[in-house]
Parts: sequence; C-alpha cells; structure tokens
Amino acid sequence: MQIGAHVDREDPANAAKERDADVVQFFLGDPQSWKAPTITEVTIDIPFFIHSPYVVNVASANNKIRIPSRKILDQHAQAAAKVGAQGLIVHGGHTTAQDSPTLGLENWVKTFERMQRPLPILIENTAGGDFAMARRLEAIARLWDAVGHFDNVGFCLDTCHAHAGGEELLGIVERVKAITGRIDLVHCNNSRDVFDSGADRHANLAAGTIDPDLLVAVVKAAGCPAVVETPSAGQADDIALLKSRL
Repeated sequence: MQIGAHVDREDPANAAKERDADVVQFFLGDPQSWKAPTITEVTIDIPFFIHSPYVVNVASANNKIRIPSRKILDQHAQAAAKVGAQGLIVHGGHTTAQDSPTLGLENWVKTFERMQRPLPILIENTAGGDFAMARRLEAIARLWDAVGHFDNVGFCLDTCHAHAGGEELLGIVERVKAITGRIDLVHCNNSRDVFDSGADRHANLAAGTIDPDLLVAVVKAAGCPAVVETPSAGQADDIALLKSRL
C-alpha cells in the first residue's frame, strides 16, 4: 500500500525522500490562481498525483467562475497527464441558494462532455457548504448518478472533510463504494475541528479530534494510495504512523 504526503511542488522528489513517502501529491502552479500550470516537467521515481487549483468550481452558475474553471481544469488535466501523474484531484464545488438544485449537476456533466480526460479526474468530497456538490453522501450520490458513467472519472476520499462535513468515518469506505464503486485515493487527514463543523482545517494524525484508529481503518479498508495533507513538520511522523499500523 502506497503511503505519502502532499508536498511542495518545487522539489517533490527530495520531499518524498525526507518523509519516506511511497507516493506524493503536489500542485503544478499557484493553487489560488487562474493561471495555467507553470510546471511542465517532473523528475521523480515514485507515483504521484496532481491537485487542481482551489479556485476551480465547475458547478457554479456564475459564468466568470464556471468558464475559467473549466479551462483551468482542462489545462491541468493535460499537463498532469504529460508529466506522468496517476490522477488529477478536483473539489466538487458548489452552487448557491438562488440556483436550481440540478444546476450544479448539469454543469458537471457539461464539463466532462467538453473536456478531454487523458488521466483519471478524481472528484474529492468537501468539508463545508449547504449547497456543496460533494459534502454529504446523498449529494455525492446525486453527483455520481450524473457523471459516474464518464470514462476516467474517479473518487478521492478526504477523512477530515468527511468528519467536518458530518459523515461518520466508521464504515465510510463501504458507504462511499456503494455509491461510486471505487475509491482511487485517500487524503488521510485529522481535523482541528469537531464533527459536522463544516471547517476545513487539517491536523496531524495524532493531534486532531478524530481517533487515529479510525483514520488507519479508513486507509486499510480503502486499499488504495493514501497521502496526508497535514502540517509539513509532522508529515514524516504521520507517514510512519500509517506504515507501522498497516
């Protein structure tokens, strides 16, 4: 089982060695920018995933958000495939109270109809928002009914997001797989905040409000690569904890 971490994009190979990581994840550009990827070549001898920018929200009704979101997601998909990534992670996004309940689903469908998917696009569950596309499992089920049939579409399960989003971690792998049929990557993070807080604040595995035994159980049950997106100073310990328990 591959265990690793989200690391700085400048030198992921060295960061992996420092952490004893079997797999890493990083950005190809500024995660808060609408600009195209700035990294076009990666030299690393272990598997890696790319995370799309945080600004992406293809579900939005706002043309000034949705259209550039589609563009930058496609740019990152092409770039991630070119550098040899295992997959591209993207957040599910959200709509607003003023929008039709089905609008976000329709916008996701149009996104996948119009973009090439040269590598798996992994939709990640999110922590907060009453109108989020992938916070609670019932919303994920609606989204999967709409887009799950597309080729090269997968799922990334974030443990902090699930906990903060109001989903119990005990048995969550089975409940997710009953919807999506798959989990391609686990973001194994503890949470600084309480259950159903809606707050996306990660903690190192032994330092948050989630029992570390539950985190280990999720990774074990998922049986896929797992990366920690925890504070960097403790990532080596987080990886060591998972490896020792698994």
